[in-house]
Amino acid sequence: MKDINIVIVGLGVIGGSFAYGLRDAGYKNVFGIDINEKSIEKAIELGIIKNGDTKGNALLREADLVIISLYPDIVKTFVENNIGNFKKGCVITDATGVKQNIVSEITSFLPSDIDFIFCHPMAGREKKGIEYATNTVFSGANFLITPIESNKEENIKLIEKIALDIGFKNIKRISVPLHDEMISFTSQLPHAIAVALINSDNHNEDTKSFIGDSYRDLTRIANINETLWSQLFLQNKENLLSSMENFEKQFDLIKKAIKEDNVEDLKKYFISSSKRRELLEK
Repeated sequence: MKDINIVIVGLGVIGGSFAYGLRDAGYKNVFGIDINEKSIEKAIELGIIKNGDTKGNALLREADLVIISLYPDIVKTFVENNIGNFKKGCVITDATGVKQNIVSEITSFLPSDIDFIFCHPMAGREKKGIEYATNTVFSGANFLITPIESNKEENIKLIEKIALDIGFKNIKRISVPLHDEMISFTSQLPHAIAVALINSDNHNEDTKSFIGDSYRDLTRIANINETLWSQLFLQNKENLLSSMENFEKQFDLIKKAIKEDNVEDLKKYFISSSKRRELLEK
């Protein structure tokens, strides 16, 4: 299996990290497609792909597995433009952080002899570009698969095997609607909170001199890829708005307790959050 031809489309942080992971796991035939020639040259120099191309038509024709690591709004366009280039029987997967739009769009025109396994690796970096890709970013991380009716079980298992090989620890199959609902809470809401927190700084003092681990940890993800996350937010807006409203309700409860000097309610909220957080470590 490790002799299969794998083509990674998009050699940024995630695509580059896939290439690192596949190389380290012993996959021998990994190739890359990227519109940036320098990214291809860098990947070859690092030894994480055998070769690459800015168009990749010839590479796709020989690919047994295609991993698409592109921004959400261009995944459909890439697949549609390359329908004639995909090898019959090939498996395609992705790394997109929202699913509903992409799944519905791509399945509307995908031929029956191509199997698209829609996936979401729950790992990444705040920076963008192959220079920030690593061979450890997926280590111990969660990997989500959103199977559709036409997927073949052997192809889903192929993706699961590769995910485990490159370091993912927990693999979960879930429905497309549940994926987008949960991701709005566990991924998109935290990014929105981090952005709002750091942008709410209206002090004239040197804020940097007053921060500790709490502020540093909470705002790490505020160093954000504005193009990617704008697309993720807007393509999942209903779920995200619902998560934001639920958060606002809890925030308002804390505000109310503070205004009323209600120490018992504050303790109740703190105890509840502590217990919930501890469950995440089990």
